[in-house]
Amino acid sequence: MLDVLYEDNHLLAVNKSAMLPTMGVSDDRPSLLTEAKEYVRRKYDKPGNVYLGIVSRLDAPVTGAVLLARTSKAAERLSQQFRERNVEKSYWAIVEGRIEPSHGRLTDFMRKDERHRRMHIASSQTPGAQSAELTYRALGDEADEARLIDSRSLSLLEVRPLTGRKHQIRVQLSHAGFAIVGDRKYGSTRTFPAGIALHSRRLVIEHPVSKIQLAIEAPLPASWRKFVEIS
Repeated sequence: MLDVLYEDNHLLAVNKSAMLPTMGVSDDRPSLLTEAKEYVRRKYDKPGNVYLGIVSRLDAPVTGAVLLARTSKAAERLSQQFRERNVEKSYWAIVEGRIEPSHGRLTDFMRKDERHRRMHIASSQTPGAQSAELTYRALGDEADEARLIDSRSLSLLEVRPLTGRKHQIRVQLSHAGFAIVGDRKYGSTRTFPAGIALHSRRLVIEHPVSKIQLAIEAPLPASWRKFVEIS
């Protein structure tokens, strides 16, 4: 069942489950886009093809907030916000190791390895390399809404990507020595109950029609409950 976070005539925001591709798979495989279209078709009794435009995407093993547009005009305006970096994106990640310092900024260059379908850290001079930047801070203080149940060998981070590169958070944290729990593709040695411990927690956008600031927050999936306590 589709977990709807926000819905109106212009937008549909959903909480994606682990291991569900956002889009781009064969017709015989489930995806978030096909499930969302079926939801709209049934709820509004729409005949024929349902239009939905994917505005934000998540890797298959990542959970959390994904934004879809219900009209082409909304899709165009929202995509522009993402291109111009006018969207506030906040992720939560459980990483291996006790991160020090407790907050900071990671700045790297990344390139795509098409053959192995991976991203790599590269030098600024590498052909095709693009800049990647994010900020992070460790969660767990009394003022924070979440903390790790057992923090002896793990850290819970709030991550804000400032650029939108493929696999960016996964690659940059791993390169810094703090692989995301469950992310064997990028160096994790631990397992996670479903997917990896990376969750798109919050999106803040300007509504494409009303222009009102809209904050969309995605609750943590059940797979996080053995690791994280919410206050």
